[in-house]
Amino acid sequence: MSRTMQAIVFDEPGDEGVLQLGHVPVPELLPTSVRIKVEAAGVNRADIMQRLGEYPPPEGSSEILGLEAAGTISEVGSACTGDWKVGDRVMALCSGGAYAEEVVVDAGSIMKVPESWKMVEAAGFMEVTLTAYLNIFQIGGANKGKSVLIHGGGSGVGSQAIAMCKAKGVTTFVTAGSDDKCERCLQRGASYVLNYKTEKIVDLVKGMTKGKGVDVILDCVGAPYLEQNLECLAMDGKVVYIGLMSGAVADKANLGVLLRKRASLIGSTLRNRSLSFKAELVAGLRKDFADERKRGDIKPIIDKVVPLESAADAHRRMAGSTHFGKIILNVKPV
Repeated sequence: MSRTMQAIVFDEPGDEGVLQLGHVPVPELLPTSVRIKVEAAGVNRADIMQRLGEYPPPEGSSEILGLEAAGTISEVGSACTGDWKVGDRVMALCSGGAYAEEVVVDAGSIMKVPESWKMVEAAGFMEVTLTAYLNIFQIGGANKGKSVLIHGGGSGVGSQAIAMCKAKGVTTFVTAGSDDKCERCLQRGASYVLNYKTEKIVDLVKGMTKGKGVDVILDCVGAPYLEQNLECLAMDGKVVYIGLMSGAVADKANLGVLLRKRASLIGSTLRNRSLSFKAELVAGLRKDFADERKRGDIKPIIDKVVPLESAADAHRRMAGSTHFGKIILNVKPV
């Protein structure tokens, strides 16, 4: 008889009410992967999109929700590279499957949990940190002395990007939807913040940069900000789109600004990248932010921890955008 595990499942796309705790077969261990006994899993905006039927998992990936998890290795594949062993505390980037008691992950997509970190903190690290690392530092080319505009500073990615930029001497302009979130972004290390509901983004950026603009913009909002983004860019600047929360079709934009500034508009996703790409990305993050990770400088902000069976409540909280930082599912029974 095949072994089963508890996981969050849903039969048809829909609102939060479709999520339920069920029993499913445990995933098969592949030669280059490890099996992780999950203690906690991070909740991401992509999970909501998948639940709604708008973001199907890549071919061959688990249909169970969840892009990041933390736990202990319970089994190591026969062809795994590295020094992974049973009992190691690890955090994992998943292409799916984290909302469950067990998940199988390629060995190139895991990192050891720092000794001082709790598992619920580690569970909120991989997806958002690798997203910020890829798009701001690798694609965007940000480094000390450069400037970045981060939209959605209260999100998991946004709050993590602020800390990472601060650690590397990158000036950050951050937008958020309330004065409270703006204050928390400053506490996290943002250089300048603005409430996008009451202040004008272009005025702040141009004023604080003496008209120069910023070198990189990280945007999860989409179409409504295209024109403002172009106005905020410095010469040879880059806008990196990682989401389209408020729409994919822009009504108007002066592409003359794009040419004049030699600007780049870049679309970027992480989930459908190859395992080899992810392994290189993880290795780069491990090397480039080793000291910051050890010191806890880029430990994620945890907004709320809810039990696995309450995944619907976690999705409601994220959909309402009232959170700051990461929402975490506690998978390990209390």
